[in-house]
Amino acid sequence: MAVWDKKITWCFMLLLAGAAGHGVNYPDPVCAVKGSTVTLPCTFTPVESVRDNGREVLIEIIRVIWCRNHEFCQDPTTSVYDSELTNNNPRYRYLGDMKGNCTLQIRDVQKEDEGTLRFRMEANIKEASFTGRQPGAKVTVTDQTPMKIESSSDREFKKGESVTLNCTLTTKCTFHQLKFTWFRDGHALSESGPTLQLTALAAKDSANYTCGLKNASTLSPPYRLYVEAEEEETNSGTVDPQLAVRLVLFTLHTVLIIIVASIVIKRMCVCKKEERKDVTVPPPNFIEEL
Repeated sequence: MAVWDKKITWCFMLLLAGAAGHGVNYPDPVCAVKGSTVTLPCTFTPVESVRDNGREVLIEIIRVIWCRNHEFCQDPTTSVYDSELTNNNPRYRYLGDMKGNCTLQIRDVQKEDEGTLRFRMEANIKEASFTGRQPGAKVTVTDQTPMKIESSSDREFKKGESVTLNCTLTTKCTFHQLKFTWFRDGHALSESGPTLQLTALAAKDSANYTCGLKNASTLSPPYRLYVEAEEEETNSGTVDPQLAVRLVLFTLHTVLIIIVASIVIKRMCVCKKEERKDVTVPPPNFIEEL
């Protein structure tokens, strides 16, 4: 009877040691945009040692597992990462270790990744293995990407100033490692990041800007950027090209009219002189005879 009681005592102590030491710290629920990369920061606290048959045994972690939508992470069909396997889904990367870091990264997130993910560690002593059941890492996936543009300063800008435009989601979802598209008055720009930096602003930068995720069908509402011309530029700045062309044409037309008028007047004067020369004047003797 004493031997049986002793075994029960040791088992109870082993369970207490595991319960006191085991623990997994999961991140807050995460929302990810389809196609993006999401990182689930995670830490776990294993027990360092247990007493078995009167001796202290150090714990060695020999296996780590991440599973989806399974409470104990012991069904191979639900595993998304298993350190004992070599054919894990390449979209799942274990960034942790065998000591206390259980961070998991999911690349090119798909709708099938949605659910509650849990972490399990297995030790050299079976009783020291455990699964972090609650609350788990909850992941939701969306393919709706409503965007908006935020400016580093909501005001009118002057020539030569700088501004940064940020393309963000209207929902709190992660969109890491996704490419963006930017448009100025409907014309595509070369930038592909979530921010658009405009330096040395000029009048040509006054336009409607829109952004969105690449290969997505929806764009943000237009953001109107207005660059105010400097006072000197307003009074004596650059001339409108169309106005300049009109002025040149008007000047040429005026000069042409003057040239034509001068030629006409000159010819008229020459004609009058020739007419005067053709008039016959009677000789003086003829007048006296009369």
